[in-house]
Amino acid sequence: MQPGFGFREHAHTADWELEVWAPDLPSLLEQAARGMYTLSGVKLQAGTLQERSLQFQALDEEGLLVHFLEELLWLEEDEKLGFDHFSIKIDPEYNLRATLQGSRIISLDKEIKAVTYHNLVIQDTPQGLRTSIVFDV
Repeated sequence: MQPGFGFREHAHTADWELEVWAPDLPSLLEQAARGMYTLSGVKLQAGTLQERSLQFQALDEEGLLVHFLEELLWLEEDEKLGFDHFSIKIDPEYNLRATLQGSRIISLDKEIKAVTYHNLVIQDTPQGLRTSIVFDV
């Protein structure tokens, strides 16, 4: 039996595919972020805590997911920051407000270039939400 939230890598021909599940949309975004960091082998510096806030709107759940992960990739590339604590709130109009806590990235095994919309659909299941995300590497 799977826990109520998590992620796992799926074999994909040229890119990386990550299956993600969680009881609700904020948790799904958090698990997607954790999975993305795991796939790329992000290691964070211990001790020094950095905090960033995000605020944006999307047209739908899939748009929120892609935009959220793209913001994390931008912070990874521009500021060399990764995050392991997430406080995410989403209203019915798909407005996201998030507070992220993490630290500087000290090593990265493989760079993710982009988050794609390839076959991206967030499914509502009896256990919660589930999706698969394809990353361009």
